[in-house]
Amino acid sequence: MARIAGVNIPTAKRVPIALTYITGIGPSSAQQICEAVGIDATRRVNELSDAEVLSIREHIDANYTVEGDLRRETQMNVKRLMDLGCYRGLRHRRNLPVRGQRTHTNARTRKGPAKAIAGKKK
Repeated sequence: MARIAGVNIPTAKRVPIALTYITGIGPSSAQQICEAVGIDATRRVNELSDAEVLSIREHIDANYTVEGDLRRETQMNVKRLMDLGCYRGLRHRRNLPVRGQRTHTNARTRKGPAKAIAGKKK
């Protein structure tokens, strides 16, 4: 098990695919990491030496915000919007869609399961 940025990445997968298991690293940035470190994209994680895993880990630490730091930064951004009281902050506070989606119908993911309204039938 290779452990990078506090995440156990799967050993049987190719390196770019395995790196996407880290929060904050997607397919394109995983490809860029492989190119920067000089690892072939077709190699598997279990074929990597300890030195190569260490170089990947150092490159990620130096150039990317990942995992806990990224989550903390995102939470702080949302909290800032809520403290400001701007429209987006109010939508976050009320747990409603933030980016202009309709809420008359749909928006069930954000609003939760539908609640029955008493006296509506007739």
